[in-house]
Amino acid sequence: MTAISPPAPAAGSIPQRRLSPIGGARQVFEYKALVYRRVWRGSVFSTFLSPVLFLAAMGVGLGSFVDHGNAIASLGGVSYATFLAPGLLAAQGMQTAASESTWTIMGGFVWDRTFHGMYATPVSVAGIVFGQLAWVTARLTMVATAFFVVMVAFGFVGSPLGVLGIVASVLTGLAFAAPITAFAAGQKNDTVFSMIFRFFITPLFLFSGTFFPIEQLPLIIRPIAWLTPTFHGVALARGLSLGTLDPLGGLVHLGVLVLYIVIGTACALLTFRRSLSK
Repeated sequence: MTAISPPAPAAGSIPQRRLSPIGGARQVFEYKALVYRRVWRGSVFSTFLSPVLFLAAMGVGLGSFVDHGNAIASLGGVSYATFLAPGLLAAQGMQTAASESTWTIMGGFVWDRTFHGMYATPVSVAGIVFGQLAWVTARLTMVATAFFVVMVAFGFVGSPLGVLGIVASVLTGLAFAAPITAFAAGQKNDTVFSMIFRFFITPLFLFSGTFFPIEQLPLIIRPIAWLTPTFHGVALARGLSLGTLDPLGGLVHLGVLVLYIVIGTACALLTFRRSLSK
């Protein structure tokens, strides 16, 4: 009997056999790394020089005025620069994550359709989402490590546990990256992204304990700050840097950040699947 060959797949059809989420994520991560290898020079200022300028201006410059007043007692007896630096470390993670998870994500669906191209290969939806978040994690680690090195150079780290502030910054960034990625995957234009930065990222940067203790806020506003990932990331990074972190409080901060990451990732899986099926 003559063997009958199976019909060839139709042109443009999506492969039925998918890579595992881990295998697909590795492929997406490698693609992102190759792209960054060509454009990394454009991020040198924001990654390395920005922390130097920010800490010099806010920590050394403004801090010299704050330290001459009566504010040191309200800061736990440390200089303003030492108080400020770990807060900026965590807040930097938030800002980096927001930048990496807005226009880049929408562009992958609308402008250059990169994610559709990935989905036309054996890479699954889970592989695309996990690979994207893995790359954001790598970028956050680069930025946080550079920022921490600058903190050490300025002498703004008060405890050996301060190095774990890098982890706190990365988790803070992911707590924003996951839900923003989920949101951006369903957008058709980028108008809303400016609103996100103007009405969410900037206020959280200013009023989540980065520049002054959260206790200085009006009592009615504090519960809002407590619900934000920024507050928990700042508190975690600062407690580690100053060596004042309460173990139970640290677990609470960590749990809140992880909860945001898990819920955001689950939402991203849904919105990516919905957008790629259109």
